[in-house]
Amino acid sequence: MNSIVTKVTEAIIERSKTLRSQYLSDMKKAQEQGPHRGKLSCGNLAHGFAACQPTDKQKLTLMEEANIGIVTSYNDMLSAHQPYESYPDQIRKAVQEMGSVAQVAGGVPAMCDGVTQGQDGMELSLFSRDNIAQGAAIALSHNMFDAALYLGICDKIVPGLLIAALRFGHLPALFVPAGPMRSGITNAEKSAIRQRYAQGEATRKELLEAESASYHSAGTCTFYGTANSNQLLVEMMGLQLPGSSFVNPDEPLRAELTKYTAQLATKSTALGRDYRPLYEIIDERSIVNAIVGLLATGGSTNHTMHIVAYARAAGIIVTWDDFSALSKVVPLLTRIYPNGQADINHFHAAGGMAYLVKQLLKGGLLHEEVNTIVGKGLQHYTKEPFIDNGQLVWRDGPEASLDLNVIRPIEDPFSQEGGLSLLKGNLGRAVIKVSAVKEENRIIEAPAAVFHSQYELADAISSGKLKRDCVAVVRFQGPKAIGMPELHKLTPFLSNLQDQGYKVALVTDGRMSGASGKVPAAIHLTPEALAGGLIAKIKEGDLIRLDAVEGTLSVLISDEELNAREPEDFDLSDSHQGMGRELFSAHRLLVSGAEQGACTLFNE
Repeated sequence: MNSIVTKVTEAIIERSKTLRSQYLSDMKKAQEQGPHRGKLSCGNLAHGFAACQPTDKQKLTLMEEANIGIVTSYNDMLSAHQPYESYPDQIRKAVQEMGSVAQVAGGVPAMCDGVTQGQDGMELSLFSRDNIAQGAAIALSHNMFDAALYLGICDKIVPGLLIAALRFGHLPALFVPAGPMRSGITNAEKSAIRQRYAQGEATRKELLEAESASYHSAGTCTFYGTANSNQLLVEMMGLQLPGSSFVNPDEPLRAELTKYTAQLATKSTALGRDYRPLYEIIDERSIVNAIVGLLATGGSTNHTMHIVAYARAAGIIVTWDDFSALSKVVPLLTRIYPNGQADINHFHAAGGMAYLVKQLLKGGLLHEEVNTIVGKGLQHYTKEPFIDNGQLVWRDGPEASLDLNVIRPIEDPFSQEGGLSLLKGNLGRAVIKVSAVKEENRIIEAPAAVFHSQYELADAISSGKLKRDCVAVVRFQGPKAIGMPELHKLTPFLSNLQDQGYKVALVTDGRMSGASGKVPAAIHLTPEALAGGLIAKIKEGDLIRLDAVEGTLSVLISDEELNAREPEDFDLSDSHQGMGRELFSAHRLLVSGAEQGACTLFNE
């Protein structure tokens, strides 16, 4: 094992000792109660299986066969989740073949950040993660289930489901992906038309045609944003079948993987001989494996919050310093858009998860001896699934990359360090995704251009008012202020300014996106402006230095002057009303800082 990976893991174990011990005690206590529906009264149980077939009622009454709960985030507006419409029937049939029962325990909301980008609804996006966790907990609170299958893919949905699953960690938990849509137009074409539109050189019709050719069918969007990062991390933590994340929805293999997962769930309950509760699978080592996978692939910056939040649900305390330390020793092994021109289908074809895990194990960067849903050891995840004579089988993954422009061996990475970095300085702490930022753009020192919304900044660039070197400061975007919306709509505007030869960077207490690109962006700045962060004291023209090489972020004025300044106030009332935002006032009051996971669920 790499010594830094070992050191970081040991530090997490030590700082989590008290909280983790309490979590394990809680889970074991729940486990000792046996099948929970055995504690239900006759009236309770009658309500729980009233709509079941007589044979299923008999099985549930005798407590000898498993009841598998399905928690689904299906809706048919969200392309990634549309395939889930047929999954409950597939799962029920597969489980019945094993002599057991499956029921839909409940549904949770599923937002599409692609629909809400730049819209008022985006201000509910981050909070939806905690809402999903609560919804899944309500679904499982009926005490009817011996294991749970979680149907979710996209941005806040998988982290929310995982938080809930971990709080019901005495139950086996298996995640069921649906796969990405097939490749559309190239990412270079899509990016070019977006920038042309931002410059006024393309019509809205042309833009819509390009977007529709990119996002064109059922399945996950093909770029490597938060949704596909979710899938990679969940598989790397051993909660999905090996090689299952990126099989397209219409492949026959996809249906076989779903069937196998459902039947594996029935074998994993406390009623059988191979009980695999979630609390025995997710531990400090598997969380470190997730962070390593994120860094090695230049994954979504959103996971610097999500991993912190779901680790906390398992009694594990992770900090941004852990990400930073690991990033120094984890090489960047993939180039997937926006960090390159390949999409997730190209990654899958070039070797995919099996090759990636094999290389990280070879480099001593992953804990191999962890528990997974398919057994002990990450070696299971160096294999990939196939259908052979009608049977689902796993074979060893490729020994060599099939496309060195997409994924590389551990000995010849794209970069010796990971795709994410921690920035520290007198403005606080922030994260930056550097995997798509050219080396010459990783150090920026320029005057501040201060804005209080993404719309102000977009207008300033598109109108030509901001034709200069600048560090664009967009503040009052944090979780307490307006729910920390993604500011991805700014990407083509900032890119255009950079392409004109100007030195450009973004500093914000908001989020950028899982698809953060070529402009250096110091995001998730904490403390945020509304919580006393010094970003609220920046004035127009202040010199700001962002150094992604040394990991610093500072406004270049004296401490005396900075301390003497009064923070600027800003009226946020327009962002607290309409589109349901008034219903989330409690979330804004309760939410923790970005480094603590931007979470409303846990009392510290």
